[in-house]
Amino acid sequence: MSKLQIKKYRAIGLIISLFIIYLLFRKQTYEYKAYIFLPKVHPNKPWEFVADFSNMKYLNPTITDFSILDESGNYEHWKYSTEYFENLSHWPYLPNRSVAHFDIKAFVKNSEYYINSVHRTCLFMGFYCLNSESVFKFSDNDETKGASCEENVKYECPSIFSLFCRREVIYQRKSIMNNLYKHFIGNTMPV
Repeated sequence: MSKLQIKKYRAIGLIISLFIIYLLFRKQTYEYKAYIFLPKVHPNKPWEFVADFSNMKYLNPTITDFSILDESGNYEHWKYSTEYFENLSHWPYLPNRSVAHFDIKAFVKNSEYYINSVHRTCLFMGFYCLNSESVFKFSDNDETKGASCEENVKYECPSIFSLFCRREVIYQRKSIMNNLYKHFIGNTMPV
């Protein structure tokens, strides 16, 4: 083989390798939904509890520390931003830093309460960042008298780590829902 042919094959190999790396590490958006029902609890109670970020260390055991960056508004429409730190549940040696912006709204007449949030989570000392967003809805269930609590999370993750990311999201959502149930009902959630 000539030197020109070797260079040509190396270039093709490099292009194919870079394309495969791109496919494996490109960010994709995934979705996960979580739900619990809290009997005999008005929806504003769990909404108020979850909206107060100081309760998040109880609800989500992966969070290690946080600080509120700014806040404004009133009971029916409140906004705040926070910086928080967490260790991943399935790989605690990889700490990450997140900045989140919360938009909290109460529609008292309809007995519907929302916590909308967007998060930017950075790993590897801030060199690799992922985005996520959440809509957490608390509503009155007239038929069974209690609070329906449902969260819809959309999150970015590299394709190659999609199963790892899903496990992490499921762990955190289940922890939040179980601890919320435990706080208001007094025991662990039935399976």
